[in-house]
Amino acid sequence: MTADKHTAVEKFRKDYNCCQAVACAYCEELGVKEEDVFRMTEGFGSGMGGLKDTCGAVVGMFLVISLANSAGDMENPKTTKLETYDSILEAAEEFKEKNHSLYCRDLKTEEGGQPLACCVKCVEDAAKIVDKYFRRDR
Repeated sequence: MTADKHTAVEKFRKDYNCCQAVACAYCEELGVKEEDVFRMTEGFGSGMGGLKDTCGAVVGMFLVISLANSAGDMENPKTTKLETYDSILEAAEEFKEKNHSLYCRDLKTEEGGQPLACCVKCVEDAAKIVDKYFRRDR
């Protein structure tokens, strides 16, 4: 992977939401159109469309792991599903260890427009976990 946490943070600073920033940072490596991912993830920032539920950066991290891991076998959907779930659980646990929560309502410690420092940290941490996931021997 040539994208990294810096790419994700740079996109966040360009007003991508937290989910878009993480997910779009890896589009080229995953062979998907950034415009499509940008559009699909537009409603997932600020904790799922402003609900302050699951952090958008976490959702973006899950999306990237899913895209990278899935065999895309629609005839046999279970081919990689359990492995993907295991990777998601591992990534979620690591993010939670670093930030004490997966929920925007707990993580967002500031108010105002982006980029908030607390949100930049979440984007960076989610992308760091993605980077680690891609760089380990699998």
